[in-house]
Amino acid sequence: MALGIQLTLNGLAFGGLVFLLAAGLSVIFGLMDVLNLAHGSFYMLGAYVGVSVLRTVGNFWLALLLAPILLALLGAAMEVVFFRRLHGRGHLLQVLLTFGFSLVFVDLVRWRFGPQNQPFPRPPELRGAFVIGEVHVEVYRLFVIAVAFLVAAGLLLAWRRLKVGAILRAGVADKEMVGLLGIDLDIVFTLTFAFGAALAGFAGVIAGPYLATYPGMDENVLILALVVVVIGGLGSIEGAIVGALLIGLANQFGAFLRQDLAVALVFGLMAAVLLVRPRGLFGLGA
Repeated sequence: MALGIQLTLNGLAFGGLVFLLAAGLSVIFGLMDVLNLAHGSFYMLGAYVGVSVLRTVGNFWLALLLAPILLALLGAAMEVVFFRRLHGRGHLLQVLLTFGFSLVFVDLVRWRFGPQNQPFPRPPELRGAFVIGEVHVEVYRLFVIAVAFLVAAGLLLAWRRLKVGAILRAGVADKEMVGLLGIDLDIVFTLTFAFGAALAGFAGVIAGPYLATYPGMDENVLILALVVVVIGGLGSIEGAIVGALLIGLANQFGAFLRQDLAVALVFGLMAAVLLVRPRGLFGLGA
């Protein structure tokens, strides 16, 4: 019983991190039809912004504020300068461009910080753990779960109740019609891309003290984020939440049973969903 609770908490925390990355990726892909393989690099860069801020001023909360802002600016600039030129030109050019960006970013990080893991200490108020019965609960793990829950709740509220959510949902369903209604799709695309990059950078800072911070840390988590998008369905916040929870739990329970079983469970889950609902659990037309 205690072990099951422990593994569930671990799965929720890991799934929460993957959700923060997958939510932006899902909306960007669903709305803009852009397959951004550099999205994981925003996550990595966010972690390294956190490392830099901690080295400079020693304030984790300032890093948590600055990283999303800087990554949003980077994402907006990339969308305006590069991705806007590729709209409607197929996924191959997008894959080549974004894969190239991911290689550039990881080499820049390796050149600036070196190939070794970077220390990313937890803030003093989030260190330590407490014991409930036989369950050992880390304070930081609960913090990760709480942050992911609050972000998910905020995104769901915006997605379903606010005007911007209505525009994005309409854009995912039929962006040509949204354009005919007088909405400037270029601005919507840029802001959406910037928000997705900001959310990935935010996830990177959250992940820094929880997971290792090193060049290439984006690779595995990007694959899992893509799996979440496939399971949940393009352009669906609800799908990103459910998909991330399933992937987080499958990853942790699979790794406990056997280390190489985690990957098999994750991709087996994706295959099972695709067999039943090819568009994902919450995808349009599912």
